[in-house]
Amino acid sequence: MNQNQKHAVVLVSGGMDSAVVLAMAREQGFVCHALSVSYGQRHTSELAAAAELAASVGAQHKVVTVDLRSIGGSALTADIDVPEQGGQGIPVTYVPARNTIMLSIALGWAEVLGADDLFCGVNAVDYSGYPDCRPAFIEAFQALANLATKAGVEGHALRVHAPLMRMSKADIAREGARLGVDFSRTVSCYQADDQGRACGRCDACRLRAEGFAAAGLADPTRYAPRA
Repeated sequence: MNQNQKHAVVLVSGGMDSAVVLAMAREQGFVCHALSVSYGQRHTSELAAAAELAASVGAQHKVVTVDLRSIGGSALTADIDVPEQGGQGIPVTYVPARNTIMLSIALGWAEVLGADDLFCGVNAVDYSGYPDCRPAFIEAFQALANLATKAGVEGHALRVHAPLMRMSKADIAREGARLGVDFSRTVSCYQADDQGRACGRCDACRLRAEGFAAAGLADPTRYAPRA
């Protein structure tokens, strides 16, 4: 790896947020290593979208498998219906420890690569109320990263970037448009079909559609035909 270049591990789920984060990291001059996690999610077509997004920008892409379906506890990893409208409290689409696990894997790969920077697409404005999408979580994980790694102990400051944290979905859509992100390649739906077509009814679909509308941009989402 060329040590004169900045390298970063970017968590790429295949959704619109991570696609924008990948484009932002590249604009900042990072050589990007895209990481996706196959954790037993029902919407596996997002992994194909992630591979396509990484390839489109020439980024190395790695998929790591973690079986979160074996512990369940979420509508995304167990036989629990995905709600079609938001309710009160933390929704059943919250996957226990998902972002902690994903960032931990990204941290491990960053150490192997000699990269000091991690990027993720967590957001605390237009989101579903997940506790691991808050600034306090990112700050705590960065502190952990610098305490628990060989790189951190040896003085390589590890940074966790969450550039979308305080952006609305409309802001994210506008930023992606500025950066030339092809949102038609992305999959955000919690129950997308094998072709990556969205249901148009779940919370993720609602937030995405509202974001494009508020940004004044055409919605390029591919929707599955209604029964």
